Amino acid sequence: MRLALVGPFGLHPNKTMSSRAFGLARPLVQRGHQVCLFMPPWQSPEKGDRHWQEDGVEFRYTPLQGGPLGIALKLVQETLAWKPDVVHCFKPKAYSGLVAWWLWYFHRQRIRLVVDSDDWEGWGGWNDRAPYTGLQKRIFSWQEQWGMSHCHSLTVASRALQSIAWSQGISPKKVVYLPNGAGIQIDETRLSEEKISIRRQELGVENRPVLLLYSRFFEFDTDRLARILAGIKTAVPDIAILSIGESLFEDDAASLREKLAETDVLPAVIDLGWIALEELPLLLSSADVAIYLMDDTLLNRTKCPVKLADLLSVGTPVVAEVVGQVPEYVVNGLTGCLRESGDVDGLVFAIVNLLQNKSERTRMAEEARAHYAAHFAWDRLVAKLEYTYKLS
Repeated sequence: MRLALVGPFGLHPNKTMSSRAFGLARPLVQRGHQVCLFMPPWQSPEKGDRHWQEDGVEFRYTPLQGGPLGIALKLVQETLAWKPDVVHCFKPKAYSGLVAWWLWYFHRQRIRLVVDSDDWEGWGGWNDRAPYTGLQKRIFSWQEQWGMSHCHSLTVASRALQSIAWSQGISPKKVVYLPNGAGIQIDETRLSEEKISIRRQELGVENRPVLLLYSRFFEFDTDRLARILAGIKTAVPDIAILSIGESLFEDDAASLREKLAETDVLPAVIDLGWIALEELPLLLSSADVAIYLMDDTLLNRTKCPVKLADLLSVGTPVVAEVVGQVPEYVVNGLTGCLRESGDVDGLVFAIVNLLQNKSERTRMAEEARAHYAAHFAWDRLVAKLEYTYKLS
């Protein structure tokens, strides 16, 4: 089959197309399908009007001309000119939402339309968090409601999104639960104990317990994180806190730095910021334990964090808060430890206990890799998607 995967933005800085769409595209190509990702790179306009191939997957950055409607029209035209059997629109909003609208009204008899939802975009979701204009918020909310119900099949990344779709009267047969796999590719030859040891030496943490903070820092109250880290440092004075990722909102980053300085935790932090994908597996493997916090909000309940899949895939035990999809990845006592959102003392205790128990970490690391391979590896997830594509 010829499969067109359409996105509302390019591969960076957002991760939906680079992690979710590309993650699905690679095994689809391996199964003999032709796949092309069509995207308007409006966040990096200098990359417009490009066509390339990677791992057998075609990529097309459409030209950014004619304003929003001109860009959307060009995206529709190029997608149709490729003559796909299936069009899978990732996110029912913005440009991909406009493509889905056009195809449903004018081409649904000859092209199978699949819509993907991996976040809650409307009120209570990104509309309340992102700096959209009032008009954009109203448009995105309408697009989301309309797009989820006007398609041949709807893929959803979380159980919460699945429940929302059912509550809107969308037939359960039409809704396909499709969680996220990892956004990184694992090369076992680069994750040997020797190479991990060398990387820890380079970081200056070879003989220290290492806690990983792998986040964009917007899913939780930074004050809670600061209190947790202060508690851990009190119990484990030689702790090294490895921070990977840039804050989505600068205010969150500034607030966290200020609070960590106040609690004397900042000297223990090794802030690496944004890291290239190819470097991530070895860095994630260099940590002893990872922490993953989430406030209990609608936005977080509907998310399916790729970062958790990344951590499991390399075997890093995770201590996390029980919100939304998290328990499907972090199985308490098996791949990590779970605590209720906001349980500062419980999180501190669980992390300190794991940092001081190497045999338990080793067991959880093995379970994490096995759990990921059995449930979230892209080549397993794509079998369900392939069946969805083939439905008449």
